[in-house]
Amino acid sequence: MTTTTGIPSVRRSPLARAIGSALSAAFGLLQRVRHPRPIHSRGVVLSGEMRWIPDAAPSGIAFIDDAPGSPVRVVARVSRSLGLPAPLPDIIGLALRIDVDGTACDLELASTGWNVPGRFLLLPHRRPERARLGTLLPYRGPRGPVVLIARTRRGRPPATDPRELPGHDDSAWTLTVAHATPAGPWHSFAVLELRRDADQDDHGLRFDTVRRPIPGARAYRWVSALRQPSYERVQPAEGAARTP
Repeated sequence: MTTTTGIPSVRRSPLARAIGSALSAAFGLLQRVRHPRPIHSRGVVLSGEMRWIPDAAPSGIAFIDDAPGSPVRVVARVSRSLGLPAPLPDIIGLALRIDVDGTACDLELASTGWNVPGRFLLLPHRRPERARLGTLLPYRGPRGPVVLIARTRRGRPPATDPRELPGHDDSAWTLTVAHATPAGPWHSFAVLELRRDADQDDHGLRFDTVRRPIPGARAYRWVSALRQPSYERVQPAEGAARTP
């Protein structure tokens, strides 16, 4: 069964469903105060490209392993989760929409730790370029669970709040993207280069890794159970999603 938003209905994973329902209620209350986005309410739109590293270690997931012959287009949004003003620490979010053979897929990253158990914990940072930005929850690949992370190689985003954007800034924020098993070492597989986008309208940028999964990966049932209620409540189906 599939809902009108395209998220599969979850009938199992009772503990995850209970937590998901509680999160949904909390997000619903928060949305009354911070409409329409209860978290990551303000963000800066970036665009650029993602290019794969030759001969990278395989993961079993087609998106990672089947390197395209040329860089792919990306549109992204970087933000602070609670919206706390800099330089106060906050959970940094980086959401990506990637064009894979004409189909848009989403990646949602947040500031986490690098090692275990930190890669499964949200960690506040003052500056996005100093954060490790991970998926937090694993993807289900043919070989088992896979997590992703990105970290800065050089540069930084122009801002995380559109009200703080400089008059002109065309510098690049370059990150390395890596994959790992939940407790394994990281293996770099791509380089992401982002710049400030001329169009800062983010109304068409609602990201969802379940509705727009990366090729070759699925969401675990318990991951969907945790995510589904909140997404159903605060993120209705989009009529015109923005693509790279």
